[in-house]
Amino acid sequence: MTSVMKTLLLNPPSFEKFDGGASSRWPATREIESYWYPVWLSYATGMLPGSRLLDAPPHHVSKEETVKIAKDYEFVVLFTSTVGFRSDVKMAQAMKAQNSSVKICFVGPHVQIKPAETLLENGEIDFIVRGEFDHAVVEYAQGMPLKDILNASYLVDGKVVHNAMRPQLHTEELDALPFATDVYAKHLKIENYNVPFLLNPYVAFYTSRGCPALCTFCLWPQTLSGHAWRVRSTDNVAREFESAHRLFPQAKEFFFDDDTFNIRKDRVIELCKKIKHVGQRWSCTARDHSDYETLKAMADAGARLLIVGFESGDPQILKNIKKGSTVEMARNFMKNCKKVGIHVHGDFILGLPGETMKTIQTTIDFAKELDCESVQVSLAHAYPGTELYNISAQNGVLHGEAIADDGGHQLPHLEYPGLTREMMMSEVHRFYDEYFFRPRVAWRFVRERLWDANDRKRLYHEAVDFLKLRAQRRKLARKGMENKPIVSVPSLEAVSSGASGNEAHRA
Repeated sequence: MTSVMKTLLLNPPSFEKFDGGASSRWPATREIESYWYPVWLSYATGMLPGSRLLDAPPHHVSKEETVKIAKDYEFVVLFTSTVGFRSDVKMAQAMKAQNSSVKICFVGPHVQIKPAETLLENGEIDFIVRGEFDHAVVEYAQGMPLKDILNASYLVDGKVVHNAMRPQLHTEELDALPFATDVYAKHLKIENYNVPFLLNPYVAFYTSRGCPALCTFCLWPQTLSGHAWRVRSTDNVAREFESAHRLFPQAKEFFFDDDTFNIRKDRVIELCKKIKHVGQRWSCTARDHSDYETLKAMADAGARLLIVGFESGDPQILKNIKKGSTVEMARNFMKNCKKVGIHVHGDFILGLPGETMKTIQTTIDFAKELDCESVQVSLAHAYPGTELYNISAQNGVLHGEAIADDGGHQLPHLEYPGLTREMMMSEVHRFYDEYFFRPRVAWRFVRERLWDANDRKRLYHEAVDFLKLRAQRRKLARKGMENKPIVSVPSLEAVSSGASGNEAHRA
């Protein structure tokens, strides 16, 4: 291993305004632009001298430009998605056409779900890596033969070979990885990353991997990150927190982008003690089980907002999806968040197993009762690789295989007796209207942003986009009610809600 291949780590521009890989748990084209950081790709980038991390979508690098950039590299690692896969394959074909010697590896949940099909049907892909890929792609770039690389799958004489799985990284290995934020400073422009419910600009990184929760709809714990919760040491996280604060003085907020940040009380409190002195605001994903003491420690250390997947107000639906929480837990959690002054972005999903018009109303009423500062309402999607997909297929409620159209926009694809796709689309629209067009809530949202000139400008543009999107949803729902075919549905996002695609699939 005397030399390292010149490597391009790529989050591809599958579609315009597509937030599709490397950290987006729900890949989709966003009518209202928002982008998550390519955290997964950053680690291998940091371990490979001379490599480049190209996060094409937020930097508005076109497919044609991406292919031209790839011409100068020997090895391309592309993080793909189920939604963007066909587009990404065409890009790989173009890369091979201009440079037949370039080696291309695909990573991400989609190729883990369908490794054999991926390789047998797409000759331009030299190999894939199943699951965690950090060390596998580094080893290949350093010259290790494919046969010796754990997690790798590839073809030999037309037959698929799956190498043994690598043990998942644990604390010592996670602590040894480069800081994602060091890689951002060299390769990314943080001002290009926007998520409506976070302050802008923001910086996101992980403190752990995996999630022990068993939610049937959630893609990553069932594929890429796993259910085993593995953590970085609090000292290691605190060092990155302090380093990122120095690197990005313009950042208004840090975001702990874990599958779920607050799983263990003692770790949360310990970390809060170690970052409190920095004086940096931060937010994170969370489940609704943290008690007052934990939330108070978080607030004192600078926590501003928690993203919480409440999903439904119906107790039986929560049991159906194995949520592991109850409506009473949610009520107590929200009361404590309000006491300590932490805002909550509540995620809700319509169309989960057991949904009816009655349960939808129950969820709307429940959301109003919780009174989160912002909410996001999504249609349920059964993603390949999840338990929800398997259950939906067995029960015959999947309405076709496609989850997105040719532009990467979400397609509603679950339907139940007495509850059609069009009815659910209409209910999403009603949910948002009933929640946000309450005078008290609308005024609260606007009031909190009036003081910041940059946020006022962002709010104006996002509000215009939201109203346009609201009109589109209303038109599509009406079209469906008239039994006209739905070609596509705008991503179910709301600017004033702070929605960014179906990120309810996080916590």
